[in-house]
Parts: sequence; C-alpha cells; structure tokens
Amino acid sequence: MSNKKILKCLVISAMILLGGSYVHANQEFMPVSEVKEGMHGYAKTVIHGTKIDTFYVDVMGVMKKQGNTGGDLILVKVSGPVIDESNGIAQGMSGSPVYINGKLLGAVAYGFSNSGGRIGMVTPISDMLGLWTIDDNKKATSHTLPDGLIPIKTPLMSTGYTEDAIKYLEKRMKDFNMYPLSAATSSVDEIARPLEAGGAVAATMVTGDLKLGAVGTVTYVDKDHIVAFGHPFRNTGSTSYFMNNSYIFTVIPSTDTPFKLASVGADIGEITQDRVEGIAGINGIIPDFASFHAYVKDKDTGEHRNLNVKMIQDEKIIASLTSTSAYSAVNSTINRKGEGTVTLKYTLYPKDLKKKPFTRSNMFWSSVDISEKSVEELYNAISILAQNQFEKFPLRSITLDAEVTKERKTAQLLDATAAPTIVSPGDMIYIRVRLQSYRGNIFYKDLTFTVPKDQPLGEMTLEVRGGGVVPLPYLIQQQQLNFSDEVIDRLRKYKDFDDLFNKLEESDQNNQIVVEILNTDSGMPDKKIDKKVENLEAKEENNNSKSKTRLKTDYIVYGDGQFTFQVMNPSDKDKELKKLTKEKRKVKLDFSKDSSENPTA
Repeated sequence: MSNKKILKCLVISAMILLGGSYVHANQEFMPVSEVKEGMHGYAKTVIHGTKIDTFYVDVMGVMKKQGNTGGDLILVKVSGPVIDESNGIAQGMSGSPVYINGKLLGAVAYGFSNSGGRIGMVTPISDMLGLWTIDDNKKATSHTLPDGLIPIKTPLMSTGYTEDAIKYLEKRMKDFNMYPLSAATSSVDEIARPLEAGGAVAATMVTGDLKLGAVGTVTYVDKDHIVAFGHPFRNTGSTSYFMNNSYIFTVIPSTDTPFKLASVGADIGEITQDRVEGIAGINGIIPDFASFHAYVKDKDTGEHRNLNVKMIQDEKIIASLTSTSAYSAVNSTINRKGEGTVTLKYTLYPKDLKKKPFTRSNMFWSSVDISEKSVEELYNAISILAQNQFEKFPLRSITLDAEVTKERKTAQLLDATAAPTIVSPGDMIYIRVRLQSYRGNIFYKDLTFTVPKDQPLGEMTLEVRGGGVVPLPYLIQQQQLNFSDEVIDRLRKYKDFDDLFNKLEESDQNNQIVVEILNTDSGMPDKKIDKKVENLEAKEENNNSKSKTRLKTDYIVYGDGQFTFQVMNPSDKDKELKKLTKEKRKVKLDFSKDSSENPTA
C-alpha cells in the first residue's frame, strides 16, 4: 500500500474517531458518537443473482466496549420483505452495509441466539477501515463476546466436489469450525465483475476445477480496496486468500440458521486481512498459492481424469485442502464408493527451489472407502512437514498419480527359509519368502540381508514382514504398556528437519517385504517399564535405519515372523558351519496369519 493511501485511511479513521463525519468517494461515514436510539436506516445485500436489495434497520442502542477488540457495537433490529423471506438474518448477509441518513454506519455482523434472526449487531465502519492500515506483523486477536452474541456464520460454498467428497470435506473442515455446503455453478461465474457495497464476495481457499470459499457481503469499496463481513472468517490476521465474485442463487429459509446458497465465481484479487473487524481485500492482486495436480485412472473401466486447483498457502489447513481435492479426484474417477486397491505416487515441491522435493510411492487396500484410503498418507505427510517444529516448509506445488482397481491386491506371507544360520559381522544372508496372493497363486521372492559390521556376537533375531505391518512382539509390548498411537508418535525423535524429511520419505511401503533386526527384549513381561520404553525408542530408530532390506512387490503384503541366527567370529563360525553341513540343517519360518486390511505404514 502506498504512503498516500495509508495517510488517507488514517485521516478517515481519525475523523470518525473524533466524532465528525467524513465524505470520501461520495460516501459519508457516521461515527458511533452520533448514533442515537430510534434512528431508522437500511442495509444492502444480495438475495438473488447480483441484484442488490435492501432491508430496514432500526437502532436500539450502542453496546460500549463489547466488540471482540473492546470496541463499540451497535444494537439493531432488522425487518422488511427480505428479512421475512429469509426468516431472519441469513448466513452470507454478514458485511451488509448499514446506512443512517445516507451515512455509512458499518456492517451487520453479529446476531443473538433465540432472537428469531431479527436482532443483530453492527461493526462500526471506523473499525473496519483500520484493516487497510494494520501492521502486517500484528497477530490476530480473539476476545470473548457478550453472552448470546454470535457472529453471523459465513457459508463455505463448494463446487466441483462429488457428494461423497463433500462428506469427507465436512469431516476435515470440522477441525476449523467450518461446514461446507454443496453449491451449483452459474453461467456468469467466469466473468470478473467489479465489487460494490452490498454485493456478494467470497474469501476463497481453493479455486480452479474445484472451488471452496466463504461467501459474505461487501461493506465498502474504495477503488481497488474493499472491506467486508464485519467479523472474521478464520481470524488468521494477515493472510492471502483468493478474492472471488459470487452469484447468489437464493436464500434458504430456516428456523435454525437461514443461509445464502451461492457460487464461487471468478478470481478477482486477494484477501489480505482476516481479523475480528472483518476482512479486507485488494482487487487485481494474485495471492500466494500452492498448485495441486492429480491424475487418476480407473484400471477397471479405463476412465481417467486430470484435476488442477490452486490452494491458499496456510500450513494449518493445506493438508486438509489437498486431501479433500485428491479425494474428489479419485471419487469422481471411479464413480463409486467401496472397496479397492490404489497404487499411487505423490511429490511435494517446496517453494524454496534449493530444497529437495518430497516423493513417496505406496499401495493401499480398503474394503470400505478406497477414495479416503487413497489420501490418508498424503494428508499425514503434508501435515507433518507443513507443521514441523524445525522450520517453515511452504509448498510450491503438489502432484499425485493414482491407479485404482476394485481387485484386492494383497498377499499373505506364508513362510520363509534362510541360510546360513551361523554368520559373522558383514556376512550376507540369503532369504526366500513364500507368499500367496488373495484367492490366488503361491509365489516366491528372494532377497538378501547383510549383517552389520558392528553387530554384537551372540544371538540375532531377524524380522521378516510386510512393509506396513508392525511386528507382533512390538504390538504385544505396546498393549502391555497400554501405549496409544499418540504416545508411540511422541517416542519418535528427530535431530532436525532433514532427519524428519528423510525418515518420512524413506519409511516402509505397504507393498514391500522388509527384513530387519528385531530387538530381542521386545514383549518380555519381566522387563522394567523404562527398559521397554527404551526398546520402543530403539525400534522407532531401527525402523528407518540402513540395517534393513526392502523388496518391492505388486501386492500389499501382510504377515510377519522372526528368524534366529548365531553371530560368531569367523573362526568359530567355520567350525559350526561344518557341523551343520553334515546335519543338513536349514532354518524355516512359519509366519503369523494377519487378516488386517490396514497396514500401519
């Protein structure tokens, strides 16, 4: 913002606060000091299309220092055909400009519970204009509102999402106290229109093939700057949402909370402030965003789809926005809900071009909802990296390639053989694993494991498992200690961001056979608690160590079991091996049957 613009806004605010009226751009403002009980005025809003309608406003009084930031609020009663038709103040009317004697007083922003939607509160325009001059480093504030006073909720309109995706979206948005509504699209959505006081505007988080935004009303426009809502959307402070036009289809009346059903239209600018006084935006500015591209193919039908969206740069919500977009892409491609196997690869490209992209491949099976299973790991990976404790990790773009089939592509580990059974540090062990695909044939996989050069002499236990399977001894130990998944997560320790990044990227895949050294103290009931905690910590470290072998398969692999080997120095090993050769002994392992459909990886 230019110094001239800042000075102009400061003059406006100062004049209002000092009790005088100020005319700007043919609009005169009314300070709170001039407000009297019994004053009659009107407010502007859209109830259909883009046409601005009006409703009556009567001032009931001023509530001193009752606003979110300790400012004043004006108590009003609303009436008229618009209010009768909507059965009260509707969601989406927040920001409706209120005029008394031709002067702009502020925005309808709050209502009272159990008031029939006829009693509301107005945020003074003086407070809202301060959004144009606020310090970008100033954090958003939150204060307790008077009893019974609630913000007029802002509808979260979604277009392009499937019905199942809307349900998934609702689940993800509950963490942010937002409830999406499925809306249609309008023929004028792609036409950029100038904003005006009383017109509809959307603060948008996702735009492109899918759209997701909060719809409210513009309070005041000064050339390319606007203020709206009169209360916060998410109260994130300085922000960068997309600013979009909106077309109002109708107002849905309700005895609970009526709301405007609207579309999210053309991108027209950026919402730069989201605070208790309302939101502020600038027309013609492109906000900071992360792009998401998904390609999904249904292997059964041959149907395939590309999805392209842009999402706001917000580390707290970008995982939810990405996963809901991905869910919709998968769900719309397979056009069903239920079981399936997905094979996917995704890449997270950091905004900092010097940083390494994060890339993962995996397979998942679900008997309930393969669309949701497809996005589970993607959501977790973005959440962990975006909100890590070490450094900021903004994303430039995200890509997802997925193939889905209704076929169950899982396999059970049946047994395995290994040789030699007596080894020295640095030796190679040859392992053959026998597997059976679901309702299919038996097949074999060969792999090797190299004994670490620093492996202590004595007994060594090797775990052979599916990549997403937690070894049975660890599960027993976790149950004995009554450790929840949250506790286990807290045992994971990372040195720095690079350590977190690498361990997350290199974690086991569900379609791998994994061979690794097992902590032999696991699951023993006679050990002390603190020792068991140490063992679990060691397990978490070992899970990403180099002392393991992985072999990729075409199936999600279930089952696990253990081999026991004797580690000796070379001279002792040779003597023992000669004895075993005469006895023709061989190690064979029977695997535990694991009927689980959800590996933990």
